[in-house]
Amino acid sequence: MLLKTVNGKTPAYGSGCYFAENATLIGDIVMGDDCSVWFQAVIRGDVNSITIGDRVNIQDGAVIHATYKTAPTIIGNEVSIGHNAIVHGCTIGDQVLIGMGSIVMDHCVIESQSIIAAGAVVPKNTVVKRGSVYGGVPAKHLKNVSPELLRDEIQRIATSYKMYAGWFKES
Repeated sequence: MLLKTVNGKTPAYGSGCYFAENATLIGDIVMGDDCSVWFQAVIRGDVNSITIGDRVNIQDGAVIHATYKTAPTIIGNEVSIGHNAIVHGCTIGDQVLIGMGSIVMDHCVIESQSIIAAGAVVPKNTVVKRGSVYGGVPAKHLKNVSPELLRDEIQRIATSYKMYAGWFKES
């Protein structure tokens, strides 16, 4: 992992985290316990703060950034950020799935137990209400998260990534 201090701020993280060898963490980052940051993912807290809860997985090629002076990034607990997703200057609640290749822009709020579909673009200032599925370009409400989607997608992926991280920590 590349861990870099910028402007006197060094990334901090809790116990049980896994970082791929080429994951990058820069600057003002505070990350909780049991998180994983996968291959070629970049978390760049150089222009504003990034706060990440517990049991968050940031998958291969994802980028987490913020906006200078106006938009920190805040990510809750048990969040999955899919491969090549971009999360930028926004707030993401607990138990959220950000799909592969999706983009969440500045000042968005993704409330808990929601899904952003793969490839979706969530425009600046969008509020995704709790338990919603958003998809498309620009992203729009598609449906509500059923108990099955919560269990079989959001919770399953978060749990699986904790297990996958264990495999890499053992080798």
